[in-house]
Amino acid sequence: MITYIIIDDEHIAHDIIKGYCDLLPNLEFKANCYDAIEAIDYLSKHDIDLIFLDLNMPKLKGFQFLKTLSSPPNVIVTTAYSEFAIEGYELNVVDYLLKPFSFERFLSAVNKVPSPSTSPIGKDHKETIKPEGKQIFLKQNNSYIQVDIDSILFIEASGNYTKVVTSTTTISIREKISDTIELLFDNDFIQVHKSFAVAKKHIVSIKGNRIFIGDYMVPIGKLYKANINQLLK
Repeated sequence: MITYIIIDDEHIAHDIIKGYCDLLPNLEFKANCYDAIEAIDYLSKHDIDLIFLDLNMPKLKGFQFLKTLSSPPNVIVTTAYSEFAIEGYELNVVDYLLKPFSFERFLSAVNKVPSPSTSPIGKDHKETIKPEGKQIFLKQNNSYIQVDIDSILFIEASGNYTKVVTSTTTISIREKISDTIELLFDNDFIQVHKSFAVAKKHIVSIKGNRIFIGDYMVPIGKLYKANINQLLK
């Protein structure tokens, strides 16, 4: 579970964000904070994984607040001001959402949040543990399907859609293959053809210009042989 708090001076913003989060089973609500001072007090007493952060708040602005944190959690900015986006990414925010944002855009941001990988042991010690498998939500038609990234074998461009082939099913999403690779954390996936990217961990064998993954065969494009050569080093 990803624990989160909402920091925003507008009550309606809290209602919208929490309403979206309530649709996602991997998010656990912890607190509403209506200004940065309240948030600083809460964070001094609790560990959380994610902040939904507004920028234009009284007393202390969002990024000013963020700079006061020595080890900030993941942050998704939620604001009506686009001009601060560059500063946000310089501060390593996960995503920058412009109000009003749709559930689909919100979902795209949440899918970028890494799963928690550490667990506090005692007061000052943390023991690294193996994180649970990373899940994302993919939209197929009018349904949102939760998928374990570790189960994805490969993805295939198909017209205006991308097919996501897992060990148990195939899901078609209305996304470009390049955007889908980014969504799936491209360090785990390698593009081997203009229409295919494969999960490195699921490659069984490579023979000539073909990659074998389970019962599937994926072609290797001429322009992508360098990617394969790099993988084999």
